Amino acid sequence: MNGNGIIRLGRLELRVYDLEKSVDYYTNVIGLEVTARDENRVYLKAWDEYDHHSIILQKSDSAGMDHMGFKVKDVYELEKLEHKIEQFGCTLTRVPKGSRIAEGEAVRFQIPTGHMMELYTDMEFVGVKTGSVNPDPWPEGLKGIAPHRLDHALLTGDDLKTATRFFTEVLGFKQSERIISVDGEDLVGSFLSTTNKAHDLAFVKGPDAKFHHTGFYVDNWYEVLKAADILSKNEIQIEVTPTRHGITRGQTVYFFDPSGNRNEAFASGYMAYTDFPTITWTEDKIGTGIFYHRRELVESFNKALT
Repeated sequence: MNGNGIIRLGRLELRVYDLEKSVDYYTNVIGLEVTARDENRVYLKAWDEYDHHSIILQKSDSAGMDHMGFKVKDVYELEKLEHKIEQFGCTLTRVPKGSRIAEGEAVRFQIPTGHMMELYTDMEFVGVKTGSVNPDPWPEGLKGIAPHRLDHALLTGDDLKTATRFFTEVLGFKQSERIISVDGEDLVGSFLSTTNKAHDLAFVKGPDAKFHHTGFYVDNWYEVLKAADILSKNEIQIEVTPTRHGITRGQTVYFFDPSGNRNEAFASGYMAYTDFPTITWTEDKIGTGIFYHRRELVESFNKALT
């Protein structure tokens, strides 16, 4: 938890075209569990998550991200954050308790890149199938890739300096890594952490209000390879076969859900403690930073946005 009371990334609400097709994909290929559904939404969680949901699928005529939600320690910290966000110049609204299943009240606001964010304190606690007393390492009956948790998300925007200043100065995040132009004048990538992970949220230079990918955490390199096998077996479009990131040092495979929202199975990465220095990459080495083995970007990586 950071100094401003934000515990972690708690949820993503994703817009999808065909709700039932998407549910089939996220349960049988990704391996999430459905916890509830209403007329236009389905709520899911990974097997190692204790809260009611981390992913919400919303039926829509466009793909992308509706909002990203961060869990806050308590209402006192939430009120302080609300005041700081207003002082920064963002417009806030309150999302009433019960607007979505199993959720309490939330504060909703738009960040400088045009994305919608929420802060909340309450979500129904449902636990995990292994229990919390003498638990086994994993439950029986896992499906698909079976990630432990929602790990991070990457967004695109134009003014990354202001976005980074908002998350570091207002919300108390730490910038773990950055990508700058060769002349040092422009910020073209920013990786931000509210925990001790390599990143909970990241931005790359691009159009405002666009969604790049959702990262799901798996144990290790073998699980990334296994994820790729599962994807190929299910004829899922793979964008980049298993490789390593230079940035974060994580291992990865990228692919797409039925609506074109990019997903990632992500493993490893370093621990970004509070005294961890910000690592800098220059734009001429961005290929190595993103795909350490091939040392160049694939064309779709910057263009396939939702």
